[in-house]
Amino acid sequence: MLKDDVKTALNTIRTSLQADGGDVDLVDVTENGIVKVRLKGACAGCPMSQMTLSQGIEKHLKEKVPGVLKVVAV
Repeated sequence: MLKDDVKTALNTIRTSLQADGGDVDLVDVTENGIVKVRLKGACAGCPMSQMTLSQGIEKHLKEKVPGVLKVVAV
């Protein structure tokens, strides 16, 4: 199940986000490979959040979960 794989992969990077005062919640995974997440804590208002999303979270999920095409913040 794609959603379960995404949850597992997010949990492996969650500690890094939490170390900086942030976190991420999985909102949805669409059938076409779009992962929707909600950034929380320090990540929600950080000017570098787009970089964290694309170069951190999205890159990690694409490497670990076949079928993930894009990660978007909602």
